[in-house]
Amino acid sequence: MFRKREMDDTRSADEGEMTDTAKVRVTDRRRININGESQSAGDDTSAGESANLKPKYVEELEARTRDAEQKLTDVLSRFEHMRRQMQQETDETRQRLMRAADERARTEKALFILALLPVMDNLRRAMEAAVNDGAIETLLNGLQSTINGFENALATIGVEPIVATGAPFDPELHEAVDTIEVSTDEDGIVTAEYDRGYRLGERLLRPARVQVGRGRGEESGQQAAQQS
Repeated sequence: MFRKREMDDTRSADEGEMTDTAKVRVTDRRRININGESQSAGDDTSAGESANLKPKYVEELEARTRDAEQKLTDVLSRFEHMRRQMQQETDETRQRLMRAADERARTEKALFILALLPVMDNLRRAMEAAVNDGAIETLLNGLQSTINGFENALATIGVEPIVATGAPFDPELHEAVDTIEVSTDEDGIVTAEYDRGYRLGERLLRPARVQVGRGRGEESGQQAAQQS
């Protein structure tokens, strides 16, 4: 019996030693940070953040989208700059052309006035000659010189007189004021000119007011038709 008790005591001692050894090996693995939170909480947060990370291809697509949007913004900015520049150049060109046109119009007007001044000089000389000499021939010569000077002034700007007397009647160029009985050969021929017509290039400024010949045979035919 004593032997059995000794063995029980030995077994109890061994178990106590094993228990003490197990107690020594148990350690608290939790770590306390400065805020008093356990490391396990930080681990849970890191795990949550890791779970929220986007896939790499999604990040690449987002980066490409941002690059494309930036390129589009740059292109639109350059386009707007070029549009404003072209608009400014167009406005400047329009203003320059308008100034050139105004200057050309003023120059042509001045040249036309200069061409008319000799006409006035001829009229003045004709009047002075008629007063001093009292001869009708001197007055007529002065008037004819004035007419020639005026026609020369018109010719400098491209105005041409319309041929009327002796030409066939043309309703596009002539305005018949009256008619006169003529031979059959002169039927439809302008016999007299009352007001001279003029044209500027292909543009008719004024038709010539004329008298047109009417053949005798045509008049007789019209009278016979009226009597019948």
